[in-house]
Amino acid sequence: MVRYKYVDKSQGIFLTVDLQKQLIPGTFEYTLNELIDKKLDLSIFDQRHKNDQTGASAIEPRVLLKMIIYCYSLGIITSRKIAKMCESHMTVKALANDIEPHCTTISNFISTMSEEVEILFAEVLMVCQGMGLIEGKMFAIDGCRLPSYAAKEWSGTKKELEKKYERIKKITKKILAEHKKQDIKGTDEEAARKKKLKRMNRDAKRILDGMIQGYNGLAAADGRNQVIVAASAYGSGAEGPYFPEMLDKIRTNMKAVTGKEEPLKKAVVLADTAYFSEDNLQAAKEKGVDVIIPDQQFRQRDEQLLKGEYRKGKEWFDVRDFKYIKKEDYYLCPNGKSLLFKRQVVLNRNHGMKYESKTANHRAGVYGYNVL
Repeated sequence: MVRYKYVDKSQGIFLTVDLQKQLIPGTFEYTLNELIDKKLDLSIFDQRHKNDQTGASAIEPRVLLKMIIYCYSLGIITSRKIAKMCESHMTVKALANDIEPHCTTISNFISTMSEEVEILFAEVLMVCQGMGLIEGKMFAIDGCRLPSYAAKEWSGTKKELEKKYERIKKITKKILAEHKKQDIKGTDEEAARKKKLKRMNRDAKRILDGMIQGYNGLAAADGRNQVIVAASAYGSGAEGPYFPEMLDKIRTNMKAVTGKEEPLKKAVVLADTAYFSEDNLQAAKEKGVDVIIPDQQFRQRDEQLLKGEYRKGKEWFDVRDFKYIKKEDYYLCPNGKSLLFKRQVVLNRNHGMKYESKTANHRAGVYGYNVL
């Protein structure tokens, strides 16, 4: 009878592990380790600690940064799960030098590093610039919705939250009235009422203060290798109002990277229809930044062009084919006919002036808008 070697699968094994050999060149974790250990100045974190004479040793910021960023790249974004990864995931243990911080240490570090992270972000961009990854000629801005951890019971419209607040006030009054009526002191029943009353007051305060149910994460990427050059999160569903602020963030970061006073002077910034508004166009003009933002009707116009609705003859024209005569305030079309001022118009909250010609002068009844 054939005999096979018996393997006890319930028995554990002991291995000698070289943590640094777990970081293989060419991988994201290897690059992350090299970047943080050799390229970034992390002395900005030293002011957090005052344990040079007394107190326990602190965990190095570089260790926390490496484990947090790597876990983020895997989609792990909670402090408890990151702490678990430090105990069981070999790559994270290698990045963290086998240090296992408590989840509260990770949470406190993340929640208090807003100032330092902007400085580090600029340093990373400088490294990318030195490697030729950033061109600085074209940037694209876009956003995505991010959920928050606010409980669903605190969600709703302002009217719905007001109803909840009124209901809580009624319950609170009932508890106070019952307490006053029975006048029970020094009993467990009184303690329970006080506890419930405290909870009701806390809930009412949460409703009045409001809860952010989600965020909008906006990012600007360079056109060459899609390196993110600016990013921020806002507690609003609308992206458009933050376009001027994103332009400022791009300029600030690129100024730090290139050393140029006006790094966006010859650049173009792209954005989608969510950012189209007269305020944003005016802000870009005041900042001296060339932007390309389509309005909400551009798809409809494209469809009409494809169907031939804008071209009855062999040619069709755009705004560049029309010459503006400032003294008499009219436009001259390629056929030599005049487009006269008709009236002021409002198009999707954008104010402008309408210039129009007679249909008989043009095959397609050409008219144009000079948007202010």
